[in-house]
Amino acid sequence: MTKATLIDEKVLDDMLKSIGNALVASDVSLPLVIKLRKNIKMTVNLNEMAAGMNQRKIIHKAVFDELCNLLDPAKEPYKPKKGKTNVIMFVGLQGAGKTTTVSKMAHFYKRKGFNPCLVCADTYRAGAFDQLRQNATKIKIPFYGSHVEADAVKISSEGVEMFKKEGKDLIIVDTSGRHKQEAGLFLEMQQIADAVKPDNIVFVMDGSIGQAAFDQAQAFKNQVKVGSVIITKLDGHAKGGGALSAVAATESPIIFLGTGEHMEDLDSFDAKSFVSKLLGMGDVTSLMKTFQDVLPADKAPELAARIADGKFTLRDMYEQLGNVMKMGPLNKIMEMMPGMSGLSEMMKGHDGSAKLKSMLNIMDSMTPDELDSDKPLKEPSRVIRVAKGSGRTVREVQELLEQHKQFAKMIHKIKPLSNAKMTGRNQQANLAKMANAVPASLINKMGGVGGLTNMLKQMQDIPGFNNFK
Repeated sequence: MTKATLIDEKVLDDMLKSIGNALVASDVSLPLVIKLRKNIKMTVNLNEMAAGMNQRKIIHKAVFDELCNLLDPAKEPYKPKKGKTNVIMFVGLQGAGKTTTVSKMAHFYKRKGFNPCLVCADTYRAGAFDQLRQNATKIKIPFYGSHVEADAVKISSEGVEMFKKEGKDLIIVDTSGRHKQEAGLFLEMQQIADAVKPDNIVFVMDGSIGQAAFDQAQAFKNQVKVGSVIITKLDGHAKGGGALSAVAATESPIIFLGTGEHMEDLDSFDAKSFVSKLLGMGDVTSLMKTFQDVLPADKAPELAARIADGKFTLRDMYEQLGNVMKMGPLNKIMEMMPGMSGLSEMMKGHDGSAKLKSMLNIMDSMTPDELDSDKPLKEPSRVIRVAKGSGRTVREVQELLEQHKQFAKMIHKIKPLSNAKMTGRNQQANLAKMANAVPASLINKMGGVGGLTNMLKQMQDIPGFNNFK
């Protein structure tokens, strides 16, 4: 064996060990990590690599692909069909957020033109009936349940039959939360499934339960025919690695991720995006899609033309900050950006949004000429006037002007590079130059020039990205 081969194998072993430790810390079960390492060693043949190939990049891709494979049970999830009755039954652990998720799914499909309804078969938890009724009232969806009836099987049967007669096309049954050691509740779960004959049984799992995920998910799979999985509570400190365990144990696909407390905080699952965030690589594709969703179509060509000329006014800054506000909580946006996931917790809550609102308030106090000028507010008297008009301090106004100046300078530097074709020999050089246009403080937060360059490269690969240059 040659010296070069020994070095190659050490590189592979070291990287797999580092990645394995990170995955275990992210709540991926140890047996799955061992399986992943074994599969990657079978996939990556370092001896057959061509000279000059980036071995680390190839290994990273192999890890990424293998994690995506682990999240793919090779089974298509059940998709409700309009024009027929679809009965969906929810099961899960106590405290997994099942009742809230039931309401979120109903809301999700209502926006897609379905006629959903809810049945409360949770007769054990105090307040379950009232919680689901309140949620149903809030999202204006029919609801069935009982304060006095204790037989969950009877409630399920009556509710499903009633809504079938009313012609509802999506009947969602919420059941009691249960633990794998509660034999009585598991028997009830089986009886409900036998009574309502669901088209799909959804297992709801708390994303923060960590290494216990596999055993709990397997316990449910052994009792009822789990067809889909929803992972909840991924808006907090949960790493989400337990999702791999849930898929492995149930052999069922993940269909949604719960990312917050609001009815809209239910995201369709995409394995590549999930793995990217799990590995701290961000999710630029989702970021750009979100941005495209909020950027008015009629404004895009106009903005692109100005930026192509290296111009960026305060009005442009105002409009883009407004678009960022529409994209949702800043911590979720940060999670999509490579190297920025560590800042997502700092942006959680109202602080980040409050800062953006204060900046918009300051610009609301400016005149049209000031907003459209590429060199605004040079006179101190104007700065003082804007500060008074917006109820902010002079220093805050000056900070905003400095931030605009930095953005404008960055766009001016990027302009000639953004118009160049980013392929071939000049790709790395141009990406590095684009990275150099970004302030050093921001680059450090993104993991150095390499992290930013990686983000820019991913953006270049996104169809339609050129529309935003």
